[in-house]
Parts: sequence; C-alpha cells; structure tokens
Amino acid sequence: MNDLPITPDKAASGAGVALAISARGLVKSYGDVRAVDGIDLDVPRGMIFAILGPNGAGKTTLMRMLATLSQPDAGTATIMGHDLVTTPHAVRGSIAMTGQFASLDEDLTGRENLVLLARLWGFRGRDARGRADDLLAAFGLSDAATKQVKDYSGGMRRRLDIAASLVVTPGVLFLDEPTTGLDPNARKDVWRMIRELAGSGVTILLTTQYLEEADQLAARIAVIDHGRKIAEGTSRELKAATGSGFLYVALADPARLDEAAVLLERHLGHKVQRSAEGAELSIMAGTTRAASEALSALVSAGLEPADFSMGQPSLEAVFFALTGQPRTGDEQGKRQ
Repeated sequence: MNDLPITPDKAASGAGVALAISARGLVKSYGDVRAVDGIDLDVPRGMIFAILGPNGAGKTTLMRMLATLSQPDAGTATIMGHDLVTTPHAVRGSIAMTGQFASLDEDLTGRENLVLLARLWGFRGRDARGRADDLLAAFGLSDAATKQVKDYSGGMRRRLDIAASLVVTPGVLFLDEPTTGLDPNARKDVWRMIRELAGSGVTILLTTQYLEEADQLAARIAVIDHGRKIAEGTSRELKAATGSGFLYVALADPARLDEAAVLLERHLGHKVQRSAEGAELSIMAGTTRAASEALSALVSAGLEPADFSMGQPSLEAVFFALTGQPRTGDEQGKRQ
C-alpha cells in the first residue's frame, strides 16, 4: 500500500481536538435488556483502539451508537468535537464505517464503484476519477481496477471496501470485524493497511473476534461484558493485571486433553483454557514449583507432555480470565 491520499477538507476536520471520541455513561436498552450499560470511552486522535467482548457483550451496539446509526437512551458523546445527539450530521461528516461484509456493487468494476461513491460525495468527473485512481493505487488494486468486483478475492474485496470508506478521508473510521472470513495472508494485508491509516492520522475504532488482531494492532483495548466496560489498557497492562506464571502444555496424545485439563485444574486451582486450535492447554500456575508439580502429576497419570512452557498470559487468557468465556465468533442478535 502506498501513502494514503488524504483530502484536505477531512484532514483538517477536528483540528486541535485531543480526543477523537469521548463518551460518558452511554446507555442503550432493548426492552428490559441493557445492551450498553453506562460505558465511558476516551480515544485519542490517530489511535487504533479495539473493543473486545463475548457474544452479546454490547460491542456492535456501542459502535452503532457512536456512528449515529442508533441513538443512545442516555449518556453523552462527542466525535471529532461534534456532539453525538445534537449535531449528528456533523458527526457523520467526520466518520466512516466498514461493516463485516463488503457493501459494493458486484457488477461494477472496482474503479466504477469508487468513481460512483466519489460522485456521490460531490467530486466532479475528472476529480472523481482521480480520487478513485489514487485509492486503487494506495490499496494495491490498480491492476484489478477494470475487473468486476464479483471476480475479486475475499482479500481484494475487503481492501476495496475499506478504500470505499475513505473516498473522503474521515477523522474516525469504525471497523466492525474487518478481517472476518479472510485467510491469514489477506488478514495480514488488511492489518498493514490499518496501521498505515492510523499513521496517516485516521483514528480507528475496531471490534474483532480475533484476539491476535487486537494484540497486533491496538494501542489500547477495552473489554466489555454484559454491556459494561470491565477492563481497559494496553495489551501489556491487561496481561500484567491478569497475572504471571501461566503454564502452557501440549500433549503427546491430544485425544487425552480433557483428562489433562481436569488434572491441571485439580492441582492448580484455576480454570484451564484451550488454544484456538484446541491443541494446547493454558492455566495460571503462579510459581515454577507449582507448575513442576502439576507436570509431574500429568506424567504420573500417563499424560506425557509433548511440549510445555511458562510465560505471561496471552491476550486470549486475559479475555478468559476477565469474562469467564473463551473467545467467540460473530456476534448475533440484538444484544450486541
């Protein structure tokens, strides 16, 4: 990806405002259920800020409120200095949002999609075509500019979808699970683009189901559960607060992982968590002596470790410790 072309009018939006997003006591209810229950949030300009939480935690509801797609029942917020409730049009003029799925016309080419959007934003013919070409070059899509979007790969669609959000460069870009369904290489391409967008001055608020994504990208992370913010900090701060001395174990016989989990929990007094691939167990051990005794118990029970190590908790372990749940997939239902 080349240097991102920023349009002057949006680059200047919110100049002098230290916080891109400032929210206090945001509440959103659906019937008797409080999907968002008094959340405070401060996001400095130019930062990548991640929102994590289990299914139904309130992530998408929070993002939709901040993007003016849903009005809060209570609380206040400003986006790039504009009040969320009293000046929603000004907020919309300083933000862009990309959802989980591409919002493109599949029968048009990549260039035609971007030219159309540029015209809708008020660019005239030559300027609209120039803006489209700049974005195609910035996102590495120039060679595919004349291909119909239906012939794009998943990674190319996602890149074009994010480019479409930047026809007029926003102060804040909301990304709702931006790499869902992408293969690892395409996901890394999108990560690189997100970093470069933040480097160009765009503030990015993202929700993600991939904990590694938050760990790799976000300068700060907020964890929410049952509509409330339960933790916030850098990845390192969240890991340090969870505790040290985690034991990681892989078995020579993976079919006996359940037995090993029961034994480790009995000896160490904490909950075991499986890795995303299901092949490794992790548990808080506290001390190397406690970990050694637990490993000896495994061997005595005929559960021979193929590999083991001690270290800091992963972000996945932090998530589990805070919410009591393993990482989850796509959010569904109203209470998101």
